[in-house]
Amino acid sequence: MEIFKQNESGVRSYCRSFPVVFNKALGAELFSADGTRYIDFLAGAGTLNYGHNHPVLKQALLDYIENDGLTHGLDMYSKAKERFLETFNRIILKPRGMQDYLVQFTGPTGTNAVEAALKLARKVTGRSNVISFTNGFHGCSLAALAATGNEHHRGGAGTALNDVSRMPYANYFGKEVSTIAMMKKLLEDPSSGVDTPAAVIVEVVQGEGGLNTASADWLRQLEKLCRQHGMLLIVDDIQAGCGRTGSFFSFEDMGVQPDIVTLSKSLSGYGLPFAVVLLKNELDQWKPGEHNGTFRGNNHAFVTAAAAFEHFWQSEDFALSVREKGQRIRIRMEQIARRHAGSKLFVKGRGMMLGISCPDGESAGRICELAFGKGLVIETSGNHSQVVKCLCPLVISEEQIDRAMDILDEAFAEVFDDAGSTRKAS
Repeated sequence: MEIFKQNESGVRSYCRSFPVVFNKALGAELFSADGTRYIDFLAGAGTLNYGHNHPVLKQALLDYIENDGLTHGLDMYSKAKERFLETFNRIILKPRGMQDYLVQFTGPTGTNAVEAALKLARKVTGRSNVISFTNGFHGCSLAALAATGNEHHRGGAGTALNDVSRMPYANYFGKEVSTIAMMKKLLEDPSSGVDTPAAVIVEVVQGEGGLNTASADWLRQLEKLCRQHGMLLIVDDIQAGCGRTGSFFSFEDMGVQPDIVTLSKSLSGYGLPFAVVLLKNELDQWKPGEHNGTFRGNNHAFVTAAAAFEHFWQSEDFALSVREKGQRIRIRMEQIARRHAGSKLFVKGRGMMLGISCPDGESAGRICELAFGKGLVIETSGNHSQVVKCLCPLVISEEQIDRAMDILDEAFAEVFDDAGSTRKAS
């Protein structure tokens, strides 16, 4: 460990929670240098929906490299890009009625996509203000960070974070309070102090914010409000997209049509850096090269993404399996919540983006620490880091799910049950 402590910046974080050296990964499992096996419920913070080193994706990449395929080409045309665009349109966009959306290749991370989306919205509308939501997380570069609610990340900016009005997310004040009605009132009052926004940026499931979920009705009302005030609707689907909620996009079948969608994380399917902005055709008002970057478009990621679309998304089978596994995880989590601390614990999230909310961040952090000692890599999320959060690969087996839930059960028992007591039967 000394080489990391001596040479790596103190900004490092995940390694502090999981202080071992990993040297191999396969499917839903990680292996440390000493051979210890861990079930991965972190999966690159949602970047590895198809698991580590999936054989189909790996072979596609190996074949491409073996044939001296283009590695880097700025935004020039390549066969790999051509195949990505063709498969993305044919398998993902067209069946969902989104074939008219254009694809903008941004820098390789999610925050790059968010920056581009916000910049475009401001360019198109001629306005600077943007609405974002409590507990939202959109990245750590400045414009994306301004739209992020997390105090810890915002504190690292070192400068003012402007041109964003924060609004309460769905159910922020409970189910009885309509946050859309509050927004509507503020937008219609010329003395509210809220400048008419260029756009609203929203996560359908707030991953880092604690697995808060928006209902279809809330999203439809939000879209209606956007149309009434000439605001663009940006859906940040960076963590919740690519199948995590049980459909490729988190907003499918919810009756909304975003103006702009940001995608990254599991888009490459292989953990390779890759991000895009999907935008309605009429919004494409960029001048050539007006928003660019050296690494916009990763040819290796084009290869693995296209292979992932063809292998997993040709039919509804994969999405169905995600929903079934999500239900399996939810049932086990609800059993754990009932067995330990009763009403103090509850399950949050959608699909395979689930977690157990604890009374405080200290207990949730201790649970994750204990779970790691038993062979499970899992992290927390939420405004107080109080949610023990599952982001396992979507290809995980039922046996691995059950083993992971057994480990969580044991960890929750050690934190919440009376010392030396025996856990009650389900």
